[in-house]
Order: sequence, then C-alpha cells, then structure tokens
Amino acid sequence: MNEGKASAGAVVALGATVVIWAFSWIVMKLVLRYAGPFDFSALRYSIGAVLLFIVLVVMRRPLAPPPLGGTIITGLAQTAAFQGLGQLALTSGGTGHVVLLAYAMPFWAVLLAWGLLGERPLPRHWLGLALAAIGLTCVIAPWNGLGNPASTLMALLGGMCWALGTVTSKRMFQCHQPDPLTFTAWQMAFGAAGLAMVAFIVPQRAIEWSPAFIAGLAYSVILATSLAWTLWLLVVRRLPTAVASVSSLAVPVLSVLMAWAVLGEAPVPSEWLGMAFIVAGLLAVSGVKLRRPA
Repeated sequence: MNEGKASAGAVVALGATVVIWAFSWIVMKLVLRYAGPFDFSALRYSIGAVLLFIVLVVMRRPLAPPPLGGTIITGLAQTAAFQGLGQLALTSGGTGHVVLLAYAMPFWAVLLAWGLLGERPLPRHWLGLALAAIGLTCVIAPWNGLGNPASTLMALLGGMCWALGTVTSKRMFQCHQPDPLTFTAWQMAFGAAGLAMVAFIVPQRAIEWSPAFIAGLAYSVILATSLAWTLWLLVVRRLPTAVASVSSLAVPVLSVLMAWAVLGEAPVPSEWLGMAFIVAGLLAVSGVKLRRPA
C-alpha cells in the first residue's frame, strides 16, 4: 500500500512538473517585455541557486562542491548556455517554434554520448534521429525562407548545449557519484555566474520592476526552478527511468498549446507535422513501447 501511494504521488509530481515547465516558456516570453534576456536569466538562476543551498542546509545534505571540472562545464552548458540562448531566441521567435527546436535535445545527446562516452547508437536511435531530422525540417520550414534564422539557430544551439550538459552530468555520476541535489545546486551556481558575466557585458534594456515582472521572476525561481527540480528528483527516484524520460515529450507539446491559448501563437500546419515527427522520434530514441505489458 505504501509503495502504491508513493508511486501515485510520483505520478502527481510528474504531472505538476510537466505543467510547470511547459508554462515557464510562456512566462519567459512575457518577461521579455520588462527585462533583457540575460539579466532575467542571471537573476532567475542566482536566486534559484541560493534557494537550493538553503534547502541543502535544511536537509543537512553535503555542501562541499563535486569535482569542479565537470560541475563547471555542466553549469555553463546546461544552465548558462541553454537558458541564455533559449531566452535570446524568444526575443525574436515564437514560443512554440523555439521550444520545439530546443526540446530536440535528446537527439543531440545520442550523438554526443557516442563521441564523448563511447555509447554507440542502437538501431532505434538512428530511427529516432531520422524522424527528428524530418520533424526539425518541418518546424524550421526552409521552403518558407527560414523565417527568423537567428532565433532558429539560437534555439538549436541551446538544445545542443543542454545535451552537452546532460552528457557531462552522466559522466559525473559515473565517475564521482555526487549527491544529486548538491550537484544541481553547484552547477546552477556556476551557470548563474556565467549568465551574470554575459549580462554585465552585453548591453540590454533596463529592468522594469513592474508587478508583472516580479510575478514572472517569482514563478521562474520558486516554481520552475526550485519546486520543479525538487519534484523531478522525486519522480526519477520513484518511477522507472524510461517513464520519467518519455514524460518530457509532454513539455514542448503542452508549451505549444499554451502559447496558442495565452499568446495567440497558432501553430502552422508544418509545425504540427514537425511536432508529430519529433514526438515519434523521441519515442523511438527512448525505446518505450506504447502498449500495456501482458
């Protein structure tokens, strides 16, 4: 009974995490009316890192940093580059378009894991990559003149950096087995430091400390960063890895629908088709079968 309750709680946590992360892209788009992309990202992750360190103290978890090399690379790739490039892509691109391209991360992770970890792709990985290539082509729609090529490039690069952070994280856990929450806090702190340096160098509009901006920052820090990461740790501990991984498919799809409802960004037919191919490719890469076991 206790195990069933724990699994049910993990499923609820999983659903909440997906909704929070999906809506965070809408929030990220809206706050650009009040702040520059790097200023907002630096604020978000600086405050988020501080909150995570407070959680570590309260939970009496280890505070010593994991090996610095892998932690710094993960933070710069997974937090600084992914979030900074994603936020920058949103300044000129539609929310649904950007999130679909950014969430192609698992495909880049397959290729990077092959090159950096020696994990040779399986046949289902190659199938997933082929489907993803078709889907990304439909989303980018080069026959329509590439739309906004800068936004498209930033979103794709952001997804690649996220994949690099994923691969370096896996390497860290294989070699050093750091405490997950401690590792998350430190990599986020280094990522926030990188974002702060970029925000200091790159000219941006002054922050307008309006109620809407403060609300967006609070959502991003408290819900999308601190709470969602804590829920995600519960999910990966309680549910099978494959189930947790495939659940990420719902984030870009839900973000597209939310952008349609909240921002009026209706997906064009090629984006619907691309979304279908990308989801099919992610399912192929994950290896999850969409049927009940006997």
